[in-house]
Amino acid sequence: MTGTAMHQPTTPRSVLFMCGMNAIRSPMAEALAKAALPAGTYVASAGVRHGERDPFVDVVLDEIGLSVGRHQPRTLDELEDDYFDLIVTLAPEAHHLALDLTRSMAVDVVYWPTPDPTVATGTREQIVDAYRAVRDHLATLINRRLVVAPAGEKA
Repeated sequence: MTGTAMHQPTTPRSVLFMCGMNAIRSPMAEALAKAALPAGTYVASAGVRHGERDPFVDVVLDEIGLSVGRHQPRTLDELEDDYFDLIVTLAPEAHHLALDLTRSMAVDVVYWPTPDPTVATGTREQIVDAYRAVRDHLATLINRRLVVAPAGEKA
């Protein structure tokens, strides 16, 4: 990457978000990115292994007017497309797999360490707060690192 490219970021045309089971972090990131990135940007998510849909994801996305729709967790093998400009990994196991799979490909792989909210304990509200924290963390990263402001504006 040239020095100019680092200072003049471009919005990727296709982004894959990866986590452990495609149940919480990556589908949440997918929904947030679809809302934030320009129309026509292909955004998908996948997990290293199969998982179950998590209802708390629906709760915290609904609070900000978003939804994962009919999303069902899927693995990399179940993706329709296998080429992306950027792969964003949200868990260590996903990062290691992405690096292994893209060794001979021209694709950027970045790791955004993101906590697993399922480890939260306490009341329902305390657990939902952990999911909100993940949602807000991902929204901040997407807006700071993937959303490119029009020329002359600050991102």
